[in-house]
Amino acid sequence: MTEITRLFDFPYYQHETYNLEKAFTTKYDGKWKSTSTKEYIDLANTISRGLLKLGVQPNDKIAVISTTNRTEWNIVDIGILQIGAQNVPIYPTICKEDYEYILNHSEAIYCFASDKEIIEKLNNIKENTKLKAVFTFDDVAEEKSWKEVLVLGEAKNNQDVVEDRKKNVTPDDLATLIYTSGTTGRPKGVMLSHKNLVSNVIDCEKRVPFDYGKSKSLSFLPVCHVFERMILYLYQYCGVEVYFAESIEKMGDNLKEIKPNVMTAVPRLYEKVYDKIVAKGSELSGIKKALFFWAIDIGLKYEPYGANGWLYEKKLALARKLIFSKWKEGLGGNLDLMVSGSAALQPRLTRVFAAAEMPIMEGYGLTETSPVVSVNDQRNGGFKVGTVGRIIDNVEVKIAEDGEILVKGPNVMKGYFKDPKKTAEVISNDYFHTGDIGVICKDGFLKITDRKKDMFKTSGGKYVVPSLLENQLKQSRFIEQIMVIGEGEKMPAALIQPNYEFIKEWIDRKNKDIKKDNHSICDSQILIDRIQKEVDEANAYFGKWEQIKRFELTPDVWSIDDNHLTPTMKMKRKVIKEKYKDLIEKIYRP
Repeated sequence: MTEITRLFDFPYYQHETYNLEKAFTTKYDGKWKSTSTKEYIDLANTISRGLLKLGVQPNDKIAVISTTNRTEWNIVDIGILQIGAQNVPIYPTICKEDYEYILNHSEAIYCFASDKEIIEKLNNIKENTKLKAVFTFDDVAEEKSWKEVLVLGEAKNNQDVVEDRKKNVTPDDLATLIYTSGTTGRPKGVMLSHKNLVSNVIDCEKRVPFDYGKSKSLSFLPVCHVFERMILYLYQYCGVEVYFAESIEKMGDNLKEIKPNVMTAVPRLYEKVYDKIVAKGSELSGIKKALFFWAIDIGLKYEPYGANGWLYEKKLALARKLIFSKWKEGLGGNLDLMVSGSAALQPRLTRVFAAAEMPIMEGYGLTETSPVVSVNDQRNGGFKVGTVGRIIDNVEVKIAEDGEILVKGPNVMKGYFKDPKKTAEVISNDYFHTGDIGVICKDGFLKITDRKKDMFKTSGGKYVVPSLLENQLKQSRFIEQIMVIGEGEKMPAALIQPNYEFIKEWIDRKNKDIKKDNHSICDSQILIDRIQKEVDEANAYFGKWEQIKRFELTPDVWSIDDNHLTPTMKMKRKVIKEKYKDLIEKIYRP
């Protein structure tokens, strides 16, 4: 049996253990096309041989940029890694200037790109980089196709060189450079070794209740994000069939087509799924509507392991039968597990989806920790609402005097590429300083309370934790995004991006005299007063010094493309402050 010590060992292990007919499945021109484990390995070896013929040496960097997750990404990944080169995945949504910076900083010599849109961005800057060629997954006129590398590698006369290269790759060798999407400043190149990622996969495997060799997964979080990439290696390790969603927009259709048992997502996506379900429930009438919201009320009180007592469990069983079973059916019918990472998940979502028998197991980690540090697991009492689970095996967490979470273990990165100064700032005595504030509960569960960098003091010297206020307010259906501000000011305030989709429907339903364009909505006193009501309700949970005293609405929809959000949907606080400095002035200096 293959011993797994390097990332490219996973496909060979899968071949020996499960030998799947459908290891990866991607939709092309409206039809799903599956690749078996054997085909996956054969194609990866063909890519390796082709890259050798292109002159790729150990430690050369090869960039991979894909708009959607697809089978080709995984084939190329293994093809690169097993000849001792490094895969540099790049977020497809970043600007061309960031493409140029990452390609130059990493010294990438080749690039695989998925489609015409990415090629257009690359063609604007590739002359300023060291790229020798760009190969495309889609057929793009006048561009080199990745099939050219496959043709180069067809002859097996240099397979012995591939085998030799494989033997020379050690667990401590660099496997990948992942450039953090960063909420501030230039992206940093996180150096992850084979051991970093392999250890994380093997230590996380104990927390996932898969039906090994039979489970199906839906993958759509960008694979350039370390969370989804680690999960894809984990699926390979556990013999889980992987289906790649066509897009976020088509995710609902794909869930119904594939009927997966597991999927991973970021909290924003679970929020949107929940909001859509609630919106549909709002359209019901009479007894059906009353039952729908009764079931939600039951769900919002959910506690695991029957902690609410037998009467609650009886009501829950009825709610599941009448209402929640339809939710599950709408998401394919087989979804037994969802995993959430990247940002804080609202406890109400944890409760209501667990009540609906589609539990979201929230975890915690960072790119620099490969990524998982802790994760919830329904089995063996390992699930606690409002926490990010217990710390995984072989990883050590301690809380510093100022509350910062420090992490030590085989998953901690080698450092930041070409930046020993920044590396030294975050790693001391083998502990990585996460920049997150948290506590370890007496039963071993880790709870995140804030980002160290995001906490601020008002001019009165009082500390404010913005994420707590933001998470409370994002529960309102009127609010899509909110950023709490007030550092050095006399009081906390907020910039709010209204949930325009919901508000336009609300205007029709309530027959309000408001024009339905974004600017009119933001200027409407009726709407401002309605959102004030939501703010007042949320404020009741906080001390007087923390409460939001004023807010302004933004007519723009905050997005990745317009640089409000990182590719993982985190707010770029500095950017947002700069974009809306006039609104901030209006709040504090009217």
